[in-house]
Amino acid sequence: MRSFAIAALREPPFSGIRHDDTERVARESADWAQSMGLIDDGQRLSRADAAGLAGRACPQAPLAGLRLLTDLISWLFVMDDACDEDGLGDDPTRLAPAVADLLEVLDDQGGGSPAPARTAGPLAPALADLCHRIRAHRQPAVLLRFTAGMREYLLALLWEAANREHDRIPPVAEYVQLRRHTGAVYPSLTLTDLALDAFPPADRRADPGWATLESLVADLVCWCNDVFSYGKEHRVRPDAHNLITVLTEEIGDESVALRTAADRFNERLSAYLTIERDLLVTHGDAIRPALAARRNWIRATYDWSRAAQRYA
Repeated sequence: MRSFAIAALREPPFSGIRHDDTERVARESADWAQSMGLIDDGQRLSRADAAGLAGRACPQAPLAGLRLLTDLISWLFVMDDACDEDGLGDDPTRLAPAVADLLEVLDDQGGGSPAPARTAGPLAPALADLCHRIRAHRQPAVLLRFTAGMREYLLALLWEAANREHDRIPPVAEYVQLRRHTGAVYPSLTLTDLALDAFPPADRRADPGWATLESLVADLVCWCNDVFSYGKEHRVRPDAHNLITVLTEEIGDESVALRTAADRFNERLSAYLTIERDLLVTHGDAIRPALAARRNWIRATYDWSRAAQRYA
């Protein structure tokens, strides 16, 4: 599947570099995950290479910003593994209490000491730590944007669990919409903007074209992940939540669905380049840092997916 993805997906035409301190941050983030009780050892998390992904998304960020993004990605990988490989995401009645614990953490917004988690275990204090560190930047809008994105992510996980409970493959349009949230792209972009001080001015973010661009970035990140990960997911534990799976259900032919998924990615990439150019004409240099961050994420996901042991 990796060879198909490399051959079929258009390589994003952006430069791809990695932060010089990526290895250091990998060690520090693994220590953080272990101290928080997220992992007993770093083997599964090291295969995920959270620092490698963050280091490509934030190649020029201050060290603290890179650490915060890496710790978020590590948290997300642990949550993803708990749902997909450890069975937490198979049953919404089992997942819901854990989601409730984590929503309580988000409601607290890193401002105090939330009640001890009953079901979410170490995921709750680790999420509280992330919120507390974001709060320390004293940018309330960033904290609110992050917690909103995480709420959407957690609620989308319940949608996945309900689908699994009923052996349901969602229709393509529904999948595309919810996949933007199960991929946690928006909270990840928030911490990337924080690390790089790349937030576009608020009046620019109100442009409908900016909302379209954000959706395109989410689609590109998630669909790249879907194409690269499909071989492992289909071999180890088939799951409905992959673009190729939902296209196969609609089309009836896996080989055609594979090609269609790649074509969709390539079309979205062309659309991204067009709208990026249009937004630059309208808004100029005010949005260049934010666009650079989004280019980094698109390229980072592609390069990380090519090398990640997680999909081997």
